[in-house]
Amino acid sequence: MIDRLRVLAMLVVRATFARYLLASICALASDMALFLALDQLGALPLLAAFGGYAGGLLVHWIISIRFVFDTGTGPTHAQRAGFVASALLGMGLTLLLVGGLSALGLAPALAKLVSIPVSFLTVYAIRTYAVFARA
Repeated sequence: MIDRLRVLAMLVVRATFARYLLASICALASDMALFLALDQLGALPLLAAFGGYAGGLLVHWIISIRFVFDTGTGPTHAQRAGFVASALLGMGLTLLLVGGLSALGLAPALAKLVSIPVSFLTVYAIRTYAVFARA
């Protein structure tokens, strides 16, 4: 019985990760489109990264509460706060990496690409194991 519960738990985690990954791809597309547009308009890399991340965050929130994490009656205030807090951490990592790597001479778009897996994995872990752990 315990083995079956473990298998079931692993399947749920995999399905959640797959849905989260798809939500993240949609959010990332929004993020990168806005980032590249702001970069083309001459915004500083940090400002472009901030604007892109903020736009992608909104897309991610909408998709996450509807399709990724089953919140039942809707997200709680604690889940909203946790989502924002995890987003601020992800944004901080993104800004640190984009700003730092750009200052070292790396093209802003490449710096942004380097920041993506770092931010993604950090924020996913926080949201899965803390923010929406009981959802």
